[in-house]
Amino acid sequence: MYSLVPFITERLLLETDFQNEAQNSEKMAEYIAGEPRLRGRVHIPHVYHELSSKRVMTAEWIEGVRLWDKEGITKPWHGSWRHGSPGCRGTPLDPPSPATSNPPTPDPNSERLKPARTQWKGSQGDGGLGLSLSQVMQTMTDLFSAQMFFWGFVHCDPHPGNILVRRQPSGKAELVLLDHGLYISMSPTFRLQYARFWKSLMIFDNQAIGEISKSWGIATPDIFASATLMRPYEGGDGSTAKGLSKELKGKEAQERAYEMQMRMRKGIKQLLAEEDNFPRELLFLGRNLRIVQGNNQFLGSPVNRIKITGTWASRALAESRKRSWSEEIVGWWDHAKFKAVMFGSDLIFWWAKLKQWAGQGMGMEDELEGKMKSMAKDFGVDLNHGIFEG
Repeated sequence: MYSLVPFITERLLLETDFQNEAQNSEKMAEYIAGEPRLRGRVHIPHVYHELSSKRVMTAEWIEGVRLWDKEGITKPWHGSWRHGSPGCRGTPLDPPSPATSNPPTPDPNSERLKPARTQWKGSQGDGGLGLSLSQVMQTMTDLFSAQMFFWGFVHCDPHPGNILVRRQPSGKAELVLLDHGLYISMSPTFRLQYARFWKSLMIFDNQAIGEISKSWGIATPDIFASATLMRPYEGGDGSTAKGLSKELKGKEAQERAYEMQMRMRKGIKQLLAEEDNFPRELLFLGRNLRIVQGNNQFLGSPVNRIKITGTWASRALAESRKRSWSEEIVGWWDHAKFKAVMFGSDLIFWWAKLKQWAGQGMGMEDELEGKMKSMAKDFGVDLNHGIFEG
């Protein structure tokens, strides 16, 4: 595993290079502008190069609501009709008036450095953007899925502090993506391979999952599939779990747990059978997926994250190249299987929603978390709650 350290170190050091961050932000802005399905839904702050350097970056000021501010996003809109929140869609912010700036004082809380720009909250200040959380999370999941499967250029730090939400004049959500220091680039070959891996997870194509995992040097495709989905992969043969639990029946519970933990340690070491073949980018792709999952979970699982991600993977494969007639037939059959699985996924999602509305559950992501913890316990591992925090 030590061979992975140089790649991780290199990525993290690039976060301190603000010229690199400026280039990443502009590249992402170009990708979004060229994608009709995301254009106008996501904004990247403009960078002022004349005021920036390797150690300092100056970008436009952004007014917005934090991603985890549920009330700020969902409370009724008290702003003008057909007007958006300040700065939406790149509209200029009103400049500070002379009365805004006052002489510095010892008390920083008494200084006014910018206009309040809170008229949209109403006279009582109790208003919000009037948006649905599902619309916000749909845009977020669409964005990071497009980064993975279409552009191969992935923002790897999408924690809630790096995403602001604004309201457009149309009444739809606009996301602002901040902090572009930590990105990974995927080669076209690996990008499509990763898309095929995700689609294979959706249609339970175990042969393709096994082939791709083997090419990445991964010896336990069923465990890796579960780690990717962040829920137990139920389409595999369970060979890893069966192998680990072999000959444990009849022993005392503590003895079984101890032996399972010892076998699991050995299994983790064998997870990367051929470490040199392991794509280092998978480390940060997993980080991105985990944080997006955590955001969806915190907001109450308003969208079917796995379905949205899988759909973008399928789109990327369908739009990647022209196919022969035989490939088209196979493609249509795969697509039919994909749609059937997505329908099943929707049934699970809406069943979880119904239980959530009835006060009997907390949402799909919480149920998946419970299943992951249960699966881990079967392997003799206790997952603490911190692992599931984005």
